[in-house]
Amino acid sequence: MTRIALLNTANDLSPAQWAQLARGNDPFLSREFLGLAESTGAASADLAWQPVHVVLQAADESPRAVLPLYLRQHSFGDFSRDWQWDQAWQSAGLAYYPKLVSAIPFTPSPGPRCVLAQGAPESTRDELIAAAIHVAQELKASSWQCLFVQESDRAALENAGMLLRGGVQFHWQNRNYADFDDFLATFTAMKRKKLKRERRYVSDAGLRLATLHGDEIDAASWQAIYRQYADTFRRYGNHPAFSLEFFQQLAAQIGRAMVVFVAYQGDDLVASAICYRSDTTLFGRHWGADIECPGLHFELCYYRGIAYAIEHGLRTFEPGAQGEHKLARGFEPVMTWGSYWIANPRMRHSVAQFIAREAAATEQYQLEMSTHLPFRRES
Repeated sequence: MTRIALLNTANDLSPAQWAQLARGNDPFLSREFLGLAESTGAASADLAWQPVHVVLQAADESPRAVLPLYLRQHSFGDFSRDWQWDQAWQSAGLAYYPKLVSAIPFTPSPGPRCVLAQGAPESTRDELIAAAIHVAQELKASSWQCLFVQESDRAALENAGMLLRGGVQFHWQNRNYADFDDFLATFTAMKRKKLKRERRYVSDAGLRLATLHGDEIDAASWQAIYRQYADTFRRYGNHPAFSLEFFQQLAAQIGRAMVVFVAYQGDDLVASAICYRSDTTLFGRHWGADIECPGLHFELCYYRGIAYAIEHGLRTFEPGAQGEHKLARGFEPVMTWGSYWIANPRMRHSVAQFIAREAAATEQYQLEMSTHLPFRRES
């Protein structure tokens, strides 16, 4: 017999219970990342991320399936792109918040959402989706948004009648390159020349570049890295949700699953790009710098990551949301997917119409972006 349990934190499941889940070594959907985000305040009710994670429990209380779920009073940091939906609900005499979101806080990375225990039948995914809808109804949420889903979840969510909405990100694909020069050889001569010029700016500046894993970063380095991360957010009027404590503790817990590309000027750590990795993918997340140097952002955020992915045999490098400038660096436009359950039938109809209108434009955008890639055409 299965029962539905709601968790106040990812830490309510023990490490042994998390180990029972087939989550594909995803660094974000983990006890370490979610638990620390919640315990250090980034994913908390104070920032409108109130955890209500759904667990399907067996009779012995072991998890059969887990869904990350947050009750939200605004949309900052979930990348749901539901701009002006609140206004539409208000115009209809309804409240848009609270809504429920299945996503990784402040992290627009496609990954597992409906996570089954190892060996659980595929039908368990359908049970978990039904449980989430039941929770949304019980909490009187306007909607449940399951964002940045993988293909197996996407199919099950669509079969459950949820609305699918596409988006576009730019990802790098490893086509069995021997090294960075091998990758660069696929560019047209003009694009290759421009990229090499960008990299020369950094080398000519006399900066020393290095790759540090989470278990290699000392306290002084974290002070500099965190300052650069926070300054980037504040420069654009945003709140740096993750704390220094979060990064330091997470680095200690996940070790080499955290990758930070850094630049030194003399002995000073002057720029950094924080990434994470799974067995197959490198995820770029945060960047900051204390100095102005042409090409340094591209070097740390893109080129060092590509070289790392090639060296370590990773299939994909996802450098974060948006950014058409990534095309010229060899990042290809790919579709991402979110799914939406809408409580009110009239608003569901309106959202369905909106998504249908948007879908053609999104598909056309992906095709248009593909024409701007730097690769040589095969004869």
